[in-house]
Amino acid sequence: MTAPRTPKIPYGGDHNPEQWPEEVWDEDHRLFTQAGIDTLTVGVFSWSLTQPAEDTYDFTVLDRILDRAAAENRSVCLATGTAALPPWLAKKYPEVNRTDFEGRRHRYGQRHNFCPSSPAYHRLSTALAARLGERYADHPALLAWHINNEYGGACYCDLCAEAFRDWLRNKYVTLDALNDAWCTTFWSHRYTDFAEIEPPSALTEHWRGPDHTAFQGTTLDYFRFTTDALLGCFLAEKEAIRSRDPETPVTTNFMGLFRPLDYHRWAPHLDFASWDNYPPLDAPPTRPALAHDLMRGLKDGAPFWLMEQTPSTTACRDVNPLKRPGELRLTTFQAIAHGADAALYFQMRASRGACEKYHGAVVGHAGRDDTRVFREVAGLGRELELLGSATLGARTPARTALLFDWDSWWALEISDGPSRLVKYPDVVHAYYRAARKAGADVDVVPQTADLTPYDVVLAPTLHMVKGDLAGRLEAVAARGGTVLSTFLSGRVDEHDRAFLTDVPGPLADLMGIRIDEWDARPPEFVQPVPELGAAARLVFEIVLPRGAEAIATYGADFYAGTPAVTRHEYGGGEAWYVATALDQPGVDHVVRRILTRHGLLGPYANHPTVETAHRVAPDGTRLLFLLNHAQEPARLTAHATATELLTGKQVEAQDPLTLDPLGVAVLRLQ
Repeated sequence: MTAPRTPKIPYGGDHNPEQWPEEVWDEDHRLFTQAGIDTLTVGVFSWSLTQPAEDTYDFTVLDRILDRAAAENRSVCLATGTAALPPWLAKKYPEVNRTDFEGRRHRYGQRHNFCPSSPAYHRLSTALAARLGERYADHPALLAWHINNEYGGACYCDLCAEAFRDWLRNKYVTLDALNDAWCTTFWSHRYTDFAEIEPPSALTEHWRGPDHTAFQGTTLDYFRFTTDALLGCFLAEKEAIRSRDPETPVTTNFMGLFRPLDYHRWAPHLDFASWDNYPPLDAPPTRPALAHDLMRGLKDGAPFWLMEQTPSTTACRDVNPLKRPGELRLTTFQAIAHGADAALYFQMRASRGACEKYHGAVVGHAGRDDTRVFREVAGLGRELELLGSATLGARTPARTALLFDWDSWWALEISDGPSRLVKYPDVVHAYYRAARKAGADVDVVPQTADLTPYDVVLAPTLHMVKGDLAGRLEAVAARGGTVLSTFLSGRVDEHDRAFLTDVPGPLADLMGIRIDEWDARPPEFVQPVPELGAAARLVFEIVLPRGAEAIATYGADFYAGTPAVTRHEYGGGEAWYVATALDQPGVDHVVRRILTRHGLLGPYANHPTVETAHRVAPDGTRLLFLLNHAQEPARLTAHATATELLTGKQVEAQDPLTLDPLGVAVLRLQ
């Protein structure tokens, strides 16, 4: 099953009419019509409303919400409401309240507050999902099911401890296999009974916080267990809905580069991927673009839904910057350019109280339609109406892949060496950013992905190498492609055990190098890399070429003159290794040289503020998105004959093409 079929990009977002008297609903729908809003996400935090007691369900308000949406010809993405416990449940069944990393059993409060191993939570959440499925499966407003909301968090209670032991029994079968995987001869940890195993927490293996563990293998498996435990909650609700509604697509909203959960383990179980885009403060445009491409890659390149974004400002951060005029339009079209088939907001009307009352909304507390934000939302609604179905179902024709691996992320950042200052998403983003700024479309894929469609495979900080990946990377190079990897790659196996061979482990033959030593320094220590005009920081691996040639060298210390970047001819292709954390100009230099070899530099690669992205519609129509991230006009030359879909203008090859400040063009190429 795939995403819902719609005649245009669904446009709207989180609607919480239960927070307001019904006379406000009338005004909301008038404003929604004015803004071109056609899709509403409802019921996200409605459990205490729809089930006020264990033996009582009350769908009166939810009935009216869906009936009103249908009467207004609006579609609904209906949530199960199970992301926050109702107070009565926490009071009656204290086991549902999580135990935190420090071993404290929490009392009722907040959200995402349930133990994933709680029998009471499983029984009651699936019962609610079943009731919803039975009641609304045939409702004319129903477009998609939205299970829970932004899954996350971990629990360390006795129920989770026992569930972890069961998970380990299924994974390892025998204690001998577990002891071998976890290297438990270290520090007298050899287990003789599964009952002896405790969740790794501040009370057991962690002495300085969640990222400092005595046994990385144990902690790594608890991360995996938590991913699977929460996935089990999702699957239980999905099964309850499916038994009543076998046709309506089901999703849950992810959070992009979210470390706690391995979304690749979830992806096969979603009918379509969706996510909430709240990029870090001051993030460059390539950071949300990376997350978009990661979400698209979860379902083998199928379009995803942008389930949430703010129309203006966020809340719950120390500082909450406002989107400047034009930024909302630009970021929405960026999502569409990277594969979004829906554009939804949080939230439609600003909450009156609690922690999100200052979160941006399409409609503010005063309910006005003459605010800048509302006018921008309405203007974008008109453009999406013009765009119609042109982009729906379109895929990205990428020839460059970037490997993204949660296991490598976890293993690297819980490692006690060589440097805790290396952050996996930052290194991955540096190489992604270089490729995107050079105009290459990029698929962000797991280690298990089929690599045959790609000419270039970027695998930065591939700390953990699993299965047959090394052989499949060798095959890419052997047939003429290029593979790039970097420092701290090829270090450990799936259990976080060091490979008993030369670094970079299974990648050594492909890279044509050997590494015996590595230096780690604080960030203020800078090594020059003269050939690239670049600087390097944090980690400096000392490379011994074994067939590879030095492309660039270190400029200082006792290893001055040794390779910092190497290239190795392998079959008909190449393998590049970057042995240090280059600054962005250095990364750009290396990546552009690789892309140039394969003719993958984009036509606007020399316009640093212009982002390009291609999509190909199901009927073969080729679309080119041009996005100007600068506050000044971008003056380009059209490289092909095209129709600009937002204006209807014809563009001939070699015509001047100007993008306004923060401007967007969607070109249908001929």
